[in-house]
Amino acid sequence: MKKWMVITIILSFITLAGCAKETANKGGSFPYQGSEDEQYVMVTFLSGIEYWKGAFKGMEEAAENLGVEAEYKGADQYDINQQVTVLEQVIAQKPAGILVSAINPDALAAPINKAIEAGIPVVTFDADAPKSKRYAFLATSNYNAGATAARKMADLTGGKGEVGVITLPGQLNHEERKAGFVETIQKEFPNMKVVSIQDGKGDQIKAAQATSGMIQKNPNIAGIFATDATSGVGVGTSVKEANKVGKIHIISFDTDKGTLDMVKAGIIDATLAQGTWNMGYWGMHYLFNLKHNLVHPVSDWKAAKVSPLPPTVDTGVNVVTKENADFYLQQK
Repeated sequence: MKKWMVITIILSFITLAGCAKETANKGGSFPYQGSEDEQYVMVTFLSGIEYWKGAFKGMEEAAENLGVEAEYKGADQYDINQQVTVLEQVIAQKPAGILVSAINPDALAAPINKAIEAGIPVVTFDADAPKSKRYAFLATSNYNAGATAARKMADLTGGKGEVGVITLPGQLNHEERKAGFVETIQKEFPNMKVVSIQDGKGDQIKAAQATSGMIQKNPNIAGIFATDATSGVGVGTSVKEANKVGKIHIISFDTDKGTLDMVKAGIIDATLAQGTWNMGYWGMHYLFNLKHNLVHPVSDWKAAKVSPLPPTVDTGVNVVTKENADFYLQQK
């Protein structure tokens, strides 16, 4: 259902753009064209990590198409107060719109609401602040991503055998990925069984150690799903050291260079690429539509308190294998 929602959104934007172009050809104004002094800002945390690059690239491309400017800001540390400060500074600049990934949903709610009340549209991506007045949230459905990993694992193992999971217990996104994987195996693949779930602690060495223990206790294990990139490299290292490459299939998460190198080497069979570019690209379009009031579900949606945008959008995942890994490596 969420896939259809995304398709519908995309078609809606295409239709709007097409209508606008037709109007322009007839001598009218073209609403999908802003100005160079119209600035939209992306705000993140741990701002220097590779993960955000794809999202901002998508935002930049959308901004270029729309004739506006996109700027990147963020807290360089994993620090709630620092991101709140950065967001407050951005609000003071009165940008045309803000695309923000919230380090903490409660702490970011107040500054997001402050921006909305000042007439600055705000859309969240990747990490939400659901209690705020933000207009929409674009992100990966982690449960669906886990289900995708389960179906890919079934393809690799022939739909049978023992499998395990290396994850980060207690973190919501990883719990959802694990649940999607485990429950899909249970529902759709009766000849497969999840025999072990271990904590990789988000650390390559500790994930490798957890994998070694998993293999020793389950010598017939046919596949392992790692819910994060760091753990995925650790799993790959352990499987290689055990001389079981090709015998134990590995599915990882995200497209860090270390992960992609292992995919190219055939150690990791597949990894799931999140739609970070989509988050940035469509998030930018959402902000532009809000700023220019281009979507009208009712005559006055603000007074009616009717959002012109779907509140939550699954930006999906893509399965990356040896066959298409180069396309992702070229972006590094």
